[in-house]
Parts: sequence; C-alpha cells; structure tokens
Amino acid sequence: MGVALTEILVMKQIEIDELSGRTIVVDTPLWLYQFLSSIRQRDGTLLTDSKGNVTSHLAGLLSRIVNLMEKGIRLAFVFDGEPPKLKRMTLEKRKEIKIEAQKEYERAAEKGDEELMKKYAQRTSRLTPGMIEEARSLIKAIGLPVIDAPTEAEAQAAHIVKSGKAFALATNDADALLFGAPRIVRNLNMVGKKKKSNRLSYETINPEIISLEENLTHLGISQEQLIALAMLVGTDFNMGGIRGIGPKNALKLVKKHGSGMELLFKEVKWDESFDYPWNEVFDLIKNMKVTDSYSLEWKMPDRGKLIELLVNKHEFSEQRILPQIDRIAGRSQEKSQKGLSHFM
Repeated sequence: MGVALTEILVMKQIEIDELSGRTIVVDTPLWLYQFLSSIRQRDGTLLTDSKGNVTSHLAGLLSRIVNLMEKGIRLAFVFDGEPPKLKRMTLEKRKEIKIEAQKEYERAAEKGDEELMKKYAQRTSRLTPGMIEEARSLIKAIGLPVIDAPTEAEAQAAHIVKSGKAFALATNDADALLFGAPRIVRNLNMVGKKKKSNRLSYETINPEIISLEENLTHLGISQEQLIALAMLVGTDFNMGGIRGIGPKNALKLVKKHGSGMELLFKEVKWDESFDYPWNEVFDLIKNMKVTDSYSLEWKMPDRGKLIELLVNKHEFSEQRILPQIDRIAGRSQEKSQKGLSHFM
C-alpha cells in the first residue's frame, strides 16, 4: 500500500544510467504485485499457460531483470517473512476489497464492458505462495541473491542499505523511509514512456531518488517524528490513519508537538480511530525485526533451470527466452570479472 507522503517529499529525477555499477536491493512483493496488476490481456485477465497457470509475474520479472542488468545494475531481491499481527488486520481488509472488486469484475463481464473488466480485474490481484516460490526460483536461476526477511521485506532491504552493502532500495512506497532506508529509488521499473490516465498522450517516466537525510532536513523533523507523521496519514499497521488528516496537516501537528508524542496522539484522538495504542504501532515500525543472516552472492545463470521453468513448465517461447538468457549470461560474466566492490 505504502504511506501517502510523496507530496511533501523532495525527490531528484535521475537517468537510469546513473545507477550503472550500483547494487540495488528490491522490495520484491511490490514488484510482483505490479506485474500482476499491469501485465494483463485486454479484458483484464492475467497471462496464463495452456493449463491456466498464471505467468504474468514471471514475464514481468524476467523482462525487468534483463533490462536492468543490461544497464549495469546489480540486483538483490528481498522477500517478506511472517507479517506482524497489526499487518494481518490490514491484509484482511485488503482481502475484502479484492472480493468486492471480483464481484464488480463479474458484473462488467456480464455486460461485456472490457474497460470496466480491466479496471476491476487489476484490483483483484492476489500473490499466491506458488507465485512467490516460482519468482524465487526464477531469480535464483538467473544467479541473483534471494534474501528472506524475518517480517517486512522493506525493513530488511532498508537494513541492508543502512549497513552499506547496497546503494539504495528499489520501491515506490515511502514505507522504507520509516525503516531508515538512506536512499529509495522510485520508478526503477517505469523507465521510458507511460500512457496518461484517460488520455491518448504519453509522459516520460524516469527513476527518482529520495534521500532520507535530505528530506528530514527539508521537513525539519526527526526520524521518530517521520514515523509519527506517517501514522497520522496511515501505514500498513494502522490502515487509513486519522480521518481528515493529510500529509501537510500531519507535518504541522508533529512539528507543533516536537518530541511530545503522547500529547500529539491525544490531540488527534487516536483512541477513537483505533482499538490498540499508538505506541504499539510506533514501536513496531521503529524496531521492526531484521537479520544479518543473509548472503549477497551473484552467480552465473543456470540455463537448464531457466529453460525448465519458463519453456518446459510454462510454455514461454524458446526463441524469445534463449536470447534473454544469453543476455543475462553476458552481463553476469562481465560483472564477475569486475568484482563485488565495483558495484557498492
């Protein structure tokens, strides 16, 4: 979901080539949901093989990895672990929204309205355990690191960047700033042109870097105040936030109260919006569990496993897949010759 903070954040637009030679850790669940939402047929249905198995996530992941590797970017992928208790409530609410969207999709299908079908189909995206496991298998077969977070993928990825083992975290959500990520790269997946909503024209989309230090200075607040600000607007752990409070008003409130968190949440009447204490959310975000038990090791791609997964199992075109595998192998060979230190 992400925190709705982007309107008050300072961002720097960059060219994709500026990330060449950098190690970027990926918020993998976010990418996979993007693929399930965007890579669909005209009526909104997902891409599948002849057996009805979804392939949208694999097609999107392979294409994006190949393109970014060819730009000289070294990728590592972080997956979610067990969601915190507060996150489970949000996931249940999202499930209800998806069920309602499915009903709307079926109504649109009865009318033969492809535009509405596509609109509601995108809201029904579900990332199943099977899809996650296949994504892991694809990434490993390409030779890229797979890291399991104890809980939230963004928190673990932020920890890796904070530790100096990667340059930035690839995500479009501002949540990573709450976990202390020094740098976020947004729109790493949207390089090029994108159709404007409800228009025939296109707009150019380039990556953007958000610096945590720069934004804390710009906003005139501390890291703890940033967490409190996000809680007023709404996070994955208190969905919806405090009604009627947007980012700009939230900023005014946290600056007004400074370090007086108790008074802040008393003024906004937290207890009328949530049946659990504000400090439970605050402490969860501030002290989200992470681990140092992971490996950042890049290997040559396993051609046999890639063909087995994509061509034999899911019926991808061998004529299209083999050149992509060769492109991956070429970039992997070049990187292994340069060594790890070149990409930090």
